[in-house]
Amino acid sequence: MSYLMALDAGTGSIRAVIFDLSGRQIAAGQAEWKHLSVENVPGSMEFDLDSNWQLACQCIHKALENAGLRGADIQSVACCSMREGIVLYDRNGDAIWACANVDSRASHEVAELKEIHDWHFESEVYSVSGQTLALSAMPRLLWLAHHRPDIYRDTATMTMISDWLASRLSGWLAVDPSNAGTTGMLDLFTRDWRAELLDMAGLRADLLSPVKETGSLLGEVTQQAAQECGLREGTPVVMGGGDVQLGCLGLGVVRAGQTAVLGGTFWQQVVNLPQVRTDPEMNIRVNPHVIPGMVQAESISFFTGLTMRWFRDAFCAEEKLIAERLGIDAYNLLEEMASRVPAGSWGVMPIFSDAMHFKQWYHAAPSFINLSIDAEKCNKATLFRALEENAAIVSACNLAQISRFSGVQFDSLVFAGGGAKGALWSQILSDVTGLPVRVPEVKEATALGCAIAAGCGAGLYDDMAATGERLVRWSQTYMPNQAHRELYDDMMLKWQKIYADQLGLVDSGLTTSMWRAPGLAKKA
Repeated sequence: MSYLMALDAGTGSIRAVIFDLSGRQIAAGQAEWKHLSVENVPGSMEFDLDSNWQLACQCIHKALENAGLRGADIQSVACCSMREGIVLYDRNGDAIWACANVDSRASHEVAELKEIHDWHFESEVYSVSGQTLALSAMPRLLWLAHHRPDIYRDTATMTMISDWLASRLSGWLAVDPSNAGTTGMLDLFTRDWRAELLDMAGLRADLLSPVKETGSLLGEVTQQAAQECGLREGTPVVMGGGDVQLGCLGLGVVRAGQTAVLGGTFWQQVVNLPQVRTDPEMNIRVNPHVIPGMVQAESISFFTGLTMRWFRDAFCAEEKLIAERLGIDAYNLLEEMASRVPAGSWGVMPIFSDAMHFKQWYHAAPSFINLSIDAEKCNKATLFRALEENAAIVSACNLAQISRFSGVQFDSLVFAGGGAKGALWSQILSDVTGLPVRVPEVKEATALGCAIAAGCGAGLYDDMAATGERLVRWSQTYMPNQAHRELYDDMMLKWQKIYADQLGLVDSGLTTSMWRAPGLAKKA
């Protein structure tokens, strides 16, 4: 029997996941990793290349062991990763420096680049790449040129973290559009580098690796890599990509107009656009899909899953103990409690993530508005439901922004990730958006999409898009409650006005923003 392996490098962990050709997950190996903060470099989060490669190898060995398979049973492997994380290499092809996606050391450089050509440089970057400067690679490269000229001088080329894993396996360096697009240096229209953007930023334009599409063959597992990780020498190594885009492939979100909400630590609202375009107001990020020629509008809700974890851990110790005794997830218990709270949560308004405003992006201070001292109405169950409703409202606001500039009208949503495990949350998302919400059976959509790419590169599948559609299986579809929809429409308008007032408190220096984009100046 044939098996495929996906190496999935997330922000906090690395996973090796094995699938059979029907898309059924066979086994996985996982290890957590931490990023390195450099002394006296605020915001630094360097990626530990040596230790993390060892962890990747451990995960491969563990996945094979858990599956009862040998390395020779794996027919092909591909790698995916968090986006924005970059790796630099010297002229021998050896990795010499890397940072994770959460590295925010380059705030000064972001501001410096924004000032180029009277602030028009960022608009040029966005119109070409769909990215703003806050999360792109150019400020980090400029930081290295300023503060670590030894590394900058020795750098011959650059890739993303997924490509680094593939290079450790195969010895070949290349990038794919879906992940490299987040550098802000890749042209959405040509799906190739736009070297003049580096020239405009005062950076070297000779750092750019070859571009190969997701699902194309990169190379084969080398003898050294085989000895280290346990895969068979000669196993095809296929180009992978960015985690969100491969997750969409694993969900069958591969056609123009299809829409997904990916509910993890951050929530991404992703829409496949019918043609390549960017948002004139620069509110929405636009990325290359792994499907050649297609781009995705992506809006982000900040810290949604993290906020729920904070609420659980800070206020729900009793529920956690009860859930442990019952052998269930604490979130399931909290959802059951919240399901008895009426829609609207007695008017409680959480203030956490704002809708996405990519050009000028910051958030109000975390808070709950409109609390009462009625313990029957204002309690843990109410606050938990209010948080779920608010996440759905922010998603709806983000989707509305995408619809306004793209003209795409949504007829349904795919809801995946940890958030989609909650039946109440899925129903609330349907009620708030007024759309049918489909929840897939497969929870490891990113790894499955990566495995599909591996299979296509090895000739085991004919077409990525068709395979993604064929392998996805649906668990349930939630239909909107119209009465709740009308209530939530009113809540959304109120929340938008309240949030604007809360941002005013941040602007006045009276409260502290939950998050502010690197290089974004505070208002006077």
